[in-house]
Amino acid sequence: MQRWRGYDAAPGGWGRSVVTIGVFDGVHKGHQATIGHAVARARELGVQSVVVTFDPHPAEVVRPGSHPAVLTEPARKAELIEALGVDVLCVVPFTPDFSRLPAEAFVHDVLVEHLHAALVVVGDNFRFGHRAAGDVALLERLGRTFGFGVEGAPLVAGDGTVFSSTYIRSCVDAGDVGAAAAALGRPHRVEGVVVRGDQRGRELGFPTANLLCHRYAAIPADGVYAARLVRRGQREPLMAAVSVGTNPTFSGRERRVEAYVLDFDGDLYGERLALDFVAHLRGQIRYDSVEPLIAQMHQDVERARAALA
Repeated sequence: MQRWRGYDAAPGGWGRSVVTIGVFDGVHKGHQATIGHAVARARELGVQSVVVTFDPHPAEVVRPGSHPAVLTEPARKAELIEALGVDVLCVVPFTPDFSRLPAEAFVHDVLVEHLHAALVVVGDNFRFGHRAAGDVALLERLGRTFGFGVEGAPLVAGDGTVFSSTYIRSCVDAGDVGAAAAALGRPHRVEGVVVRGDQRGRELGFPTANLLCHRYAAIPADGVYAARLVRRGQREPLMAAVSVGTNPTFSGRERRVEAYVLDFDGDLYGERLALDFVAHLRGQIRYDSVEPLIAQMHQDVERARAALA
């Protein structure tokens, strides 16, 4: 898959293409259906498939301070999109100037002049241009003017709930990692670098990897989870019991993500790891002494092992 920074990176002599556009945070089942449809249509037409996405998140530029929690970091999002068979990933820098581009200018500059779109595939709720003034109906009218087709990809739902990035964020925020996985088509992943913590877990007999995560990462609700820990260069994930929260038993204030890795004795400091959250085991509990906490941690480990078996 080719990766372009900006649509003006399209090479000279670039032919026609099938384009789909969106933030695609999470690359969930709905996104997969839209992108998959674009890839299939490109192959039928014998042209290249292009996914246009944006960085940073448009919400942060249009309404500073409103950046939503991020389900997939840029590198992970690119990997997931590539796995769908896309030919080109075009990441457009979302600047204040770009945010003010009228819908008609967006179509002319991006889709016609640079990407030479033969077909544009978008979700039924697609909006574009300054103040999100453009919709699918306008895109279809402009397509007739400039000579490209438009196909809408229906929204994907499960149990009557439409899968969207907003819905998945709400599931993660509530600690319902099972519902999040159902919409994503895989477990929700949190990535980070292992840094030194208080060393308290080691003193209790449960040394943990303390993850420093991206400031906007979508972290599940406080509690204990079963997760698979993925290390770079390692094919088989490790099993982990993960604590998210402030360690109330020790009057902690800083919210942390700490993973106790089952059946592992090694040094993870400085490594960048990924945690795939599989199951919520329990909420966060404050204990009056260390002994019941240790007993609970033994139970957590066995429940995590059973959930991941």
